[in-house]
Amino acid sequence: MLVTDSLPAGLLLAARWRKSRASNPTGSCVEIAELPGGSIAVRNSRDKSGPALIYPRTAVASFLHGLKNGEFDTLVS
Repeated sequence: MLVTDSLPAGLLLAARWRKSRASNPTGSCVEIAELPGGSIAVRNSRDKSGPALIYPRTAVASFLHGLKNGEFDTLVS
């Protein structure tokens, strides 16, 4: 997956961050936000103004498709 950009998440003022309903209750989660233009931002929920990685929507869709199809199952022991 190609990261097209990164910047401080605190600068993404229009972003509506959300995390999975299955998130860790201690807050160790990844949050995502759709940005104007369709890109997807990803940040650490514990560092709300820390770095956000910006991915093209197609890259995120491909990654999620791979997850659902078990392409990354060998990474978990």
